[in-house]
Amino acid sequence: MSPRPHPHIAIPPGAAPPSQPSPRHIEDINFVVTPADDTLWNEQYRHSTYTPSSPGSSRPHIAFPEPEIPRYSGRPASIHEAGSSRSYEYAESPVYMSPTARTASLRPSASYQNLGHRTSRSESTLSARPSMHRGESRPPSFMESSPELASTELSNQLSSLTLDYNEDLRRFQAGELDENDEEWHRLVPKGALEVFDKHEIQRQSVIFEIIKSERDYVSDLELVRDVFIDSLVNTLSIPQQRIRGYISEVFYNLDEILAYHKRMLERLFELQRDQHPLITNFASIVLDTSLAFRTAYEEYIKHYPLSEAYHRKELKRNSKYQYFLSQCGQDPRVRKRDLITFLSRPVTRLPRLLLLLNTVQKHTPPDHTDQETLTLLISLLSDFIKSTQPGIVAAESKVKFWELCESLSYQKGEIIDLDLYDESRTLVYSGPLARRYTSRTEVTYTWVDLHVALLDNYLLLLKPETRSNGNIRHNVISRPIPLEYLRLAAFDALPESRREKATSTIEQARLFDSFRVRHRQMYPFTLFHASATLTRRYTLYASSESERERWRKAMVEGVALRTARQDANMWYVPDTVSEGFFRISNGLASQISSGRITGKVRTATAFIVEGRPVVAVGCSSGIYLTAKGRSDFKRVLKKANVNYIEALPGLNKIVVHSDDGLEAYSLDAMALVGLGTARPQDLDASRERVSEQNAAIVLARVVKVGGRTIVLYATKSFMQVTLHALEAVATSESNTNPRRSIGSGSPSFRSFGEPTWIPKDSHDIVALHKTIGVCAERGIHVFDPTNLSASGANATVIPNFSEPTEPMLLLKQRSASAKPLGLVKVASNELLVVFDELGCYIDRHGIPCRASGYLRWETKATSCAHRGEHVFLFSPEFIEIRSLATGKLVQVIEGSDIRLVHSSERAMFVAMRGDDKAGGGPSDKLVELVETTDLTAQQQTSSVPGVWDEWDM
Repeated sequence: MSPRPHPHIAIPPGAAPPSQPSPRHIEDINFVVTPADDTLWNEQYRHSTYTPSSPGSSRPHIAFPEPEIPRYSGRPASIHEAGSSRSYEYAESPVYMSPTARTASLRPSASYQNLGHRTSRSESTLSARPSMHRGESRPPSFMESSPELASTELSNQLSSLTLDYNEDLRRFQAGELDENDEEWHRLVPKGALEVFDKHEIQRQSVIFEIIKSERDYVSDLELVRDVFIDSLVNTLSIPQQRIRGYISEVFYNLDEILAYHKRMLERLFELQRDQHPLITNFASIVLDTSLAFRTAYEEYIKHYPLSEAYHRKELKRNSKYQYFLSQCGQDPRVRKRDLITFLSRPVTRLPRLLLLLNTVQKHTPPDHTDQETLTLLISLLSDFIKSTQPGIVAAESKVKFWELCESLSYQKGEIIDLDLYDESRTLVYSGPLARRYTSRTEVTYTWVDLHVALLDNYLLLLKPETRSNGNIRHNVISRPIPLEYLRLAAFDALPESRREKATSTIEQARLFDSFRVRHRQMYPFTLFHASATLTRRYTLYASSESERERWRKAMVEGVALRTARQDANMWYVPDTVSEGFFRISNGLASQISSGRITGKVRTATAFIVEGRPVVAVGCSSGIYLTAKGRSDFKRVLKKANVNYIEALPGLNKIVVHSDDGLEAYSLDAMALVGLGTARPQDLDASRERVSEQNAAIVLARVVKVGGRTIVLYATKSFMQVTLHALEAVATSESNTNPRRSIGSGSPSFRSFGEPTWIPKDSHDIVALHKTIGVCAERGIHVFDPTNLSASGANATVIPNFSEPTEPMLLLKQRSASAKPLGLVKVASNELLVVFDELGCYIDRHGIPCRASGYLRWETKATSCAHRGEHVFLFSPEFIEIRSLATGKLVQVIEGSDIRLVHSSERAMFVAMRGDDKAGGGPSDKLVELVETTDLTAQQQTSSVPGVWDEWDM
């Protein structure tokens, strides 16, 4: 190491040399500071250095100007002051005082004794004199003097800050000092330590520690940038398509935090160079920065658990990443610390800074100007640290949730979309629970330990399994229960005794240990699935009463929160059309005599007449009509058992299927009768028969295929069921006159040739783009409605299980006893076959796709419907609304005796049991499912592409 250069001293003319010349008489060195560059990820931070004052000089030029302080006889004269026997020019004393200290120096000497020391003659003199350098004076609390202290001794001690200590300060700021020398008392002459008050020594030591820790903190953040981030970008340890997202999620906004602390460190270094060894007002610098970096720290701290989880996940599965980190560890600056230590530095920095600030405040005089700033700063940091705790807990919960999701193992073949990618998805509560299984003989039973996880949308019953590599898999032993269907039963049952083998080490070592058992109290509670109260009922056991109570509270709060969230974000709102009008007979004579019995709502339709929306409802007593928005229905047509009605607005027809067969009426005439502007006879005059006179019609539907409106109806004979297809065509104005006779004019429906037979158990007809599907018990038969006779002989039955693969055989077995309900188009080359208990995706050839996977509904459906991107499943107690593309459950509507009565592009009507508020007996409520509009933009799964790739979910 080259010797330190000696300073070049300019001695003014006429100055006499000191009697004992020594370089330690020099009090200060002027440094030129090179400002740090704010380019965080491209250039390393440069610490302050000193440069020569003149070009070409290899040594610093130090000039000592004439001091401007007044001289007074009461103060012991220094050998460096004017008026002494020696004359030097020097810059300034490195000892500065705060305004508070300066104020304290002007008080009577009696106040000094309250500070814990006696007043010296020099202090008495200072109290009546102006301030020293730059308008500041030495505070009495900084010195512990006595009357025995000679003037020459005090002067020599205060002038002992020499070039050696300033050089050590420069080396400290540059990080060049030995670690053992990086202490405040090692950078201050011993003589000065004897002068300072012990509280001031402690105060200055802690301030020095704050600056030192800030320097180390900035150095560590720069190390993360230089050693880890820059190297990671330039290597292939992480695939290129994921590197950007990985760096953003792991290191998050570390660069922003570094920028704030670099600026604060520069200001602290500058203050230290100006005021060392006595730093007065430093708290304002920390306060200014703390106010600025609050948002950046809040974002980083709340995201830290996720950063750590991403890192651990990559470290666990990527051998190249493991090698990369081992190479980074070879850097001497890392000092055997792992990346987690560096990532956690911003999390631990503020609590440590708060601790140091509290210590500084304890050793700061009450009247010091830093007291008020320190109080405000400590309060600010304390409140901020407390405010980040909920965010950390939420992030840690999300990490546990991700780890759980990654470990889930489902049953083969089943497609389960738990909506795990939603940003709002959280793990509410989880923990071990036990379940008791009774054997077939019901004499003995076994205990099974489970891991139960309560998400914000599902309850999962899992069986942990430890693999050979140490990883834990959680097997889904029972289908996840949506919280919409979760019901809680008894939580107060008496504890039961669980018999298990002793696990104590001492007991295991004893003889006959295999026969030793112990009994443990288990606390049961029961929950069940609302749509399967008997078959999906679970009794679980907690290890303590407090644990059982925690599960109860978590489930109650989870269900309530889920319900509130779903009610506030419904895809379809049940809009009540009528309640209390449609009455059902309860057998009472009073009700029958009142004539208010209409029967159950069986079918409905909607259309527009003269710009007014109209709703028509078919019941067992006829057809009722009203304007939409009004509940006063009026019977417009008396018919027995109206099973199906469908309006054809473009053709001014309404098709009616009742006990009288299949008929058509004028739509305008029916609307005018319902609104009271036409006579019922006008409506009867518009009647046109569609089917044969005495045909036994078991099924009728109006569909649109290939741009044509086709009326399909099935007639039942003794041996078979025959399907007929008629096209509804427009007629002339004279033929659509409501007053015309039934037999006059051209017919409104024309046949498509010969009918064809269909299975006897056919129960519904669905329309596709160019074909139709007839739903029967053993599948869906596909026909061409424009040529039934030709397509009937070679009708395609879907799903087609012709490929004998294991998943397809499993799907075939699952659907063997299922009842087909409908067929919905998903994409150009994909369809969804809806059964009453499950669903499966098929290609355009009818062969199951998506690896022959299947969806299972939460309730056994009786009918289905399709609207936009969703499929509706109707059961007597629930309406399930699911995503058509994935089968994800998005909404559940609960009711009683629910029936789908109409579904078209215009509207979707549902009938269900109404409330008997008026006491008139049971009634039907008619509701319309109205699609809502999203008021806010849909949140994406992540703002960074490739973030979810590593979770393999």
